[in-house]
Amino acid sequence: MALDVDRNAWRALFAAQLGWMLDAMDFLLFTFAIVPIQKEFALSSATMGGLTSVALVASSAGGILFGRLADAIGRVRAMTISILLYSFATAGLATSTALWQLIAWRIAVGIGMGGEWSCGSVLVAETWPAQHRAKAMGIMQSGWAIGALIAAALSALILGRFGWRVLFLIGVLPAAAAFFIRRNVEEPPLWRERKREPSRWSEMFSPPFLRRTVIATLLASSVLIAFWGVISWLPTFLATPVEKGGAGLTITKSAAWVILLQLGAFCGYISFGWFADRFGRRSAFTAFMIAATVVVPIFAFGARSTLTLLVIGPLVGYFAHGYFSVFGAMLAELFPTRFRASAQGFCYNAGRLASAAAPLAIGAAAQKHGLGTAIAVDALFFAVGAVLIWLLPETKGAEL
Repeated sequence: MALDVDRNAWRALFAAQLGWMLDAMDFLLFTFAIVPIQKEFALSSATMGGLTSVALVASSAGGILFGRLADAIGRVRAMTISILLYSFATAGLATSTALWQLIAWRIAVGIGMGGEWSCGSVLVAETWPAQHRAKAMGIMQSGWAIGALIAAALSALILGRFGWRVLFLIGVLPAAAAFFIRRNVEEPPLWRERKREPSRWSEMFSPPFLRRTVIATLLASSVLIAFWGVISWLPTFLATPVEKGGAGLTITKSAAWVILLQLGAFCGYISFGWFADRFGRRSAFTAFMIAATVVVPIFAFGARSTLTLLVIGPLVGYFAHGYFSVFGAMLAELFPTRFRASAQGFCYNAGRLASAAAPLAIGAAAQKHGLGTAIAVDALFFAVGAVLIWLLPETKGAEL
């Protein structure tokens, strides 16, 4: 794999993976701190779900905004700005003394989070050759699992001893990565040497591209509704008492089990790219969607069992996370360079906007039916994604 890929491509991949890893760490710190924040501010589960949802809404706006910015000023420059934004906003959460402040900082974190993916994914797609593009995207996406592992480890070490405010202060550290990226990573030649054609953001809705844009957006919506509904409530589900529909673990133990789940996610990210480059984007994606639809409900209803946590937990991580590199690779392959980042940013982040309803809905449903049932029902949206992918063309091996 390394023999026919130059140093600049590896550098771009490392930068995007680093940015996404730190993005995941900052964003997911909040999911581990839900219980102590809820107690301190006396908030309902629906309100806590709303705080996750507002960040997802903001991330969709950030992804669309930064996609356009990346087409205008460059992928690396835009990504650097996004990293600085989510880093300082995460630290800002530690200063919150009222609900409106939590909301304001979560909006800023979300904008930076959405922006980083839009910039980083297109940077990797444009610097790696077609035969290895999905593999590279899988490596980039694995940064999310590493970031989640770091968030879980930090939560286990810090929450009980020092509280949630200290946990969020650590979130400023990724800002240092922005300076490394800006100094050491070049803009992709494909972007630098592009024809200076007039580019309109709305071109993705023109007749040649409208069908692709709509279907890709629906695909992202269905999968992200399933993903964020499961992931945003998973630490809380594990730490919630059994009588309230949870698994009945302590916060520290729930963080430990999430670490196991994220190890499965890391393996899923890496291996999916190989499957997608070997068997095609659609076939690999469908297999992961079907498996996720099956294993998530098993986990949700059986998490009180140590055996279920040990065996099914890593499989939830593997199948409910691993497929994400399809979006970075396939969306880039569906649209031309002049508005690639804009289209990629729109399709993925419009889906993220739709997914913002999932944490809120699960928080509300949990009050009546329990978290386990709400999470299991949400997983059915994975099955919808398995169908929608076949309405898009197979793009394996496509040259950009």
